[in-house]
Amino acid sequence: MNSRLPEHIRARIDSVLDAADAELRGRYPGAGDRVQPVHTAYVPADTATAQTPAEWGVTALELLHRHADFLVDLDVTGSLPAVRRQLTDRPVQDMRIDFEDGYGFRSDEEEDAAAKAAGEALAAWADKPGAPVSFGVRTKGLAANERRRALRTLELVLDGAGGALPGFVFTVPKIRAAKQVSAIVDLCTGLERGHGLPERSLRFELQIESPQAIIAADGTAPIAEMIHLADGRCSALHFGTYDYTAACGIAATDQALDHPAADHAKAVMQVAAAQTGVWICDGSTQIVPDADPEGAMANHHRLVDRALRRGYYQGWDMHPGHLITRWLATYGFFRGACEVAVPRLIAYLDRRGGGVLDEPATAEALASTVLRGLRAGAFTEAELLAKAPGLTSDVLLELVARRVRAR
Repeated sequence: MNSRLPEHIRARIDSVLDAADAELRGRYPGAGDRVQPVHTAYVPADTATAQTPAEWGVTALELLHRHADFLVDLDVTGSLPAVRRQLTDRPVQDMRIDFEDGYGFRSDEEEDAAAKAAGEALAAWADKPGAPVSFGVRTKGLAANERRRALRTLELVLDGAGGALPGFVFTVPKIRAAKQVSAIVDLCTGLERGHGLPERSLRFELQIESPQAIIAADGTAPIAEMIHLADGRCSALHFGTYDYTAACGIAATDQALDHPAADHAKAVMQVAAAQTGVWICDGSTQIVPDADPEGAMANHHRLVDRALRRGYYQGWDMHPGHLITRWLATYGFFRGACEVAVPRLIAYLDRRGGGVLDEPATAEALASTVLRGLRAGAFTEAELLAKAPGLTSDVLLELVARRVRAR
């Protein structure tokens, strides 16, 4: 091409833009190939045992059978048989043994014993069929009055578990400043060296439950900086519903997952984590299926479906009964979404249009939805191929990566 642009100017442009491209690739590597769990279940450290995940499944199944007629009415996509199978085979995908709010402050002797027992329980889960795929602990926070206890508990958990198990992650609550994340990274490095663990084997989650993590005193969004200070060790951002809304001054009667203050915080978290490979996890509801089981299940089902429609594909579960509506809402969402997505993907690959001319970005989003549903177990690949021959998981991955051209 003939150009009047001076060569030294072209070289300067290339140098600046190549450097920008490299920085963007490093900071925003994309979603990656990790499979996000649909939930994280929390259990207090004084009640956790090797049998806890299975016991949650049994309790959930009993509750499902007692309220089967109500759940049939709630199930608009015929997902209940699949939910029963899930609760039988692997009721909990991801679980944390909680040493923070769900456990409280105990004597050092009591928490030391609980920490060692927690590590032993995690080791038992790692070898047990049907146990959670991922698991870990939530420590106390990093404030001066809790820091020593949090670090000691984490070390004792690792000792009890015999090291960093595959799938292990620890959750750090009440993060308020970006500098705290740098300290957590140093903690991981120190624990790996001190305990003889493989390099970079420790990963953590940040629990966002303070307004200062969303907007700092200078008007910036610290949560974005936190992700990039984590040195690739941060797996997810978890939202803390009640601490956050309380800190915003929301009355206790109005504190909820769907309060506008909570929606704003999660939207900021979502944008900060976009294309970084860090997951967003919705918080919990304190309404559990005890006094009013059907009312609680209807509420939880509504909240899970609402979160899924906003792109929050993981959330907290605090009661075995939450497992029923977590899986029911998740399966229903993905089955319904795929009824729309699959025909559009076929039309995209064939370039037929069908009234909607999708672009590569939309095809990526459609394929990502189908792939998430497949990985969550909402349907099998055989069921998908029966509706859309050729739309294999490999093709879906290619579409997500924008490497598939129209047929």
